[in-house]
Amino acid sequence: MRVTQSAGGPPGVDLNLLVALDVLLEEQSVQGAARRLHLSEPAMSRTLGRIRKALGDPVLVRAGRRMVPTPRALAVRAEVGAVVERARTLFAPAGATDLRTVTRTFTILGHDAIAAAHGPYLYARAAAEAPGVRLRFLSESHIDAPFLREGTADLEVGVIDSTAPEVHREPLHEDRMVGVARAGHPLLEGELTPERYAREADHILVSRRGRLHGPVDAALAELGLRRRVVGTVGSLPASLFVIRDTDLVGLNTAWGRPLAESLGLVPFEVPLPLPPLSLGMAWHPRHDADPAHAWLRGAVRDMAARWPADGPGSAAGR
Repeated sequence: MRVTQSAGGPPGVDLNLLVALDVLLEEQSVQGAARRLHLSEPAMSRTLGRIRKALGDPVLVRAGRRMVPTPRALAVRAEVGAVVERARTLFAPAGATDLRTVTRTFTILGHDAIAAAHGPYLYARAAAEAPGVRLRFLSESHIDAPFLREGTADLEVGVIDSTAPEVHREPLHEDRMVGVARAGHPLLEGELTPERYAREADHILVSRRGRLHGPVDAALAELGLRRRVVGTVGSLPASLFVIRDTDLVGLNTAWGRPLAESLGLVPFEVPLPLPPLSLGMAWHPRHDADPAHAWLRGAVRDMAARWPADGPGSAAGR
């Protein structure tokens, strides 16, 4: 779509630049954007130059061997994406959207275990139903930021901490933490009491902020007990590999059960009253009417329905 004059706006506005800007900010690469838009690199470089002139901002600047968006580009990224989405919807033929013709990249923010254990399911769904859709998994950050509002992520999956009023949330699964240890671990023999759990094993935690305490420690403190935490790792998959090759014990939930099982680890009941985990997904309302995003939400909904039911033999943890 090309416009040479817009009412109330500057002359010579080319709305194709919005599409190009959207792709450039997604790829953060002239080469990648050129490939996506079926242009030569010189043509894409000229388009970037026109965008820079229109915005009065460099948009993308070189940082070492890659390009990174400027603060101005980050500020407009979500709105640019939303405008392009609305334009696609407006000019799409009447009737149901043919997902096989959709070309999009979706960024999913969530726990590493979701990508590791359930990413294959989503990639298979995309290949079968929407082959032009690319899925980019973004690990949870130790920094709280408005990823959905800013357009850094299109969907968040997991324990939703955001309280932003504009974010839409949908519950997916009620889960709980269980213990996990290597097969043959001494802690798995005989009755497991809070005292044994606290004193007969060393513990490893998963914390993206490096915290050395959690709900288990609060529950033990209520009983006058304290466990020995020897350290933390930033992702659940990393903790499971450590647990496999040591006598350390950790925690797991349903989303990580396939990973634990693949490593031969054994789940067990933690003999403490632990709070439940409410898993869900969240997105910005600008995606509500987007058929491709609705497909993504449906795929994640189906993915969550496949998570194991509660229980030490069927749940895994965090």
